[in-house]
Amino acid sequence: MKVCIAEKPSVAREIAQVIGAGARKEGYFEGNGYQVTWTFGHFCTLNSPEDYQPHWKRWDLNTLPMLPERFETKLMNDSGVKKQFKVIRSLLDKASLVINCGDAGQEGELIQRWVIKEAKYQGEVQRLWISSLTTEAIKAGFEKLRPAQQFDNLFYAGSSRAIGDWLLGMNATRLYTLKYGGYKQVLSIGRVQTPTLAMLVNRHYEIENFVPKTYWELQTIYRETKFNNTTGKFFSKERVKSSSTKSPEKTW
Repeated sequence: MKVCIAEKPSVAREIAQVIGAGARKEGYFEGNGYQVTWTFGHFCTLNSPEDYQPHWKRWDLNTLPMLPERFETKLMNDSGVKKQFKVIRSLLDKASLVINCGDAGQEGELIQRWVIKEAKYQGEVQRLWISSLTTEAIKAGFEKLRPAQQFDNLFYAGSSRAIGDWLLGMNATRLYTLKYGGYKQVLSIGRVQTPTLAMLVNRHYEIENFVPKTYWELQTIYRETKFNNTTGKFFSKERVKSSSTKSPEKTW
């Protein structure tokens, strides 16, 4: 039996309809030699610090930096995830071929590969690579299934991103919390959240410290239509006069 793993139930349903797997089962569709199952986002995550070293569970400056020799994954502690993963693993135990139908991108590749690895599947894997869920696109994709190995670098890139997030988030969060956090206050640090927060804070200070300034805009009327100089605002009358004397080709 060929087992297809989609990233969302809705995608699995579309694929199942096209390839003739119309019988709805508990956690998958079946028919025409296919079983189509699904995840719903991340089912697996990188291990927690204490999964690598028991003493890393304690937040202590003496344990930093935490640098695992080899990063491993585990199933997320969620009842819905565990229930669906049990279905996936039972299908993969009897599969002759697995078709990775994850989203066409780095994250989609990572999500499905971690699930296949967690299920301990060792057989052949092929990749469905489509960017549309039209009937034509799905049919064309199944006619041109590609070996999973062709997407190894995409998986490595996704893994590297996840590991980088872990190293920064786990170590920097503990460092800043222990050194600068108050009573029971966690100072969370992350690759995306921290620079985004910095942008918001900087913008807040810009608004708080805003000082009104007089400015000029260069405009002209041509055939009853007003045109604005694309340079924008001028904070000096001399610059306005200088710009207004330039040729139209340079000014507009």
